[in-house]
Amino acid sequence: MIYSLRGKLALKELGMVVVECGGVGYACKTSYSTVSQLGEIGGEVTVYTHLYVREDAVELFGFATLQELSCFRLLISVSGVGPKAATSILSDMTPEKFAFTVASGDSKTFTKTKGIGAKTAQRIVLELKDKMSAESIGGSVAVDAASFAAAPSGAVTSAVTEALEALMVLGYTQGEAAPILGKLDQTLSTQDMIKETLRIMNAKNTR
Repeated sequence: MIYSLRGKLALKELGMVVVECGGVGYACKTSYSTVSQLGEIGGEVTVYTHLYVREDAVELFGFATLQELSCFRLLISVSGVGPKAATSILSDMTPEKFAFTVASGDSKTFTKTKGIGAKTAQRIVLELKDKMSAESIGGSVAVDAASFAAAPSGAVTSAVTEALEALMVLGYTQGEAAPILGKLDQTLSTQDMIKETLRIMNAKNTR
């Protein structure tokens, strides 16, 4: 399994990048979001990859962040959603928006992506909400007040709970996300909380 590629960006075009590693160019299909994030041709880049194998083809997909890769894997786990549809969705929304859309049950937002109909959009929401951590009970996060010890009294708002649900869609646990959410400005919007929490987690992982 190829976990990631680090090397020179040899080519980028809509829906694909080529990363040269040790004289070998690896073509990775990807989202428009990743293409726009990788910078200029010739620069050093890192992409996180997924090898998609089927009877008639072997395709490598690469993404600029682990969060986007996680979203891709979640999407292709949904019945009827292939890698092409998954990359199209991720071309239209960031990982934090994707997570919030699933957590909030907003299937209509997925239909804004070309080729995603209402039934497919509903299936994405239903199947992925079922994949949330066991810490989610009856569709709502079982909030442990101790996890939010840093938050002011009474400051565990609905935005915090929604952000926690969305982060759990991406595979984070309540124990990982809640302490960070508790330290954020509690007046932030749900999506800003998700974005800031992911930024802080990424910063910790790159130290």
